[in-house]
Amino acid sequence: MESVRTESPGLSIGQVAERTGLSVHALRFYEREGIIEQAVRRDGGGRRVYTEYDVAWLRVCIILRASGMPLPTIRRYTEMVRQGTGNETERLALMLEHRDRVNAQIAQLTQSLDLINHKVGVYEDILAANPADPSDSCVIPAG
Repeated sequence: MESVRTESPGLSIGQVAERTGLSVHALRFYEREGIIEQAVRRDGGGRRVYTEYDVAWLRVCIILRASGMPLPTIRRYTEMVRQGTGNETERLALMLEHRDRVNAQIAQLTQSLDLINHKVGVYEDILAANPADPSDSCVIPAG
């Protein structure tokens, strides 16, 4: 993702919103917050003109955000990429730290899913034992 942006005929803000799933408002917000890696060009009428590179960069940011990375951290990462080579150690540290947080989230979600699966089994057993009496479905054994 960290390559030179190539110029193309350009995409409108609406086209980028459609491709990324972000709203036009969110795209403007990301631009104001410095989340877009390179400055968005403007056409003669002052309208934003995005490139395929911008779309690819936004997809990376969307994935990072969906993984729980806070916007200030995404901004910091964007700034490091914008600076170019020489800060790969800092980029790696940022990604390793975030990976640890994501792994902790996965562990917590796995524990939650285990509990939910257990409870599903309990309810299925109750219903299988006495399917004709729905009043018994309210009685849940401990565990």
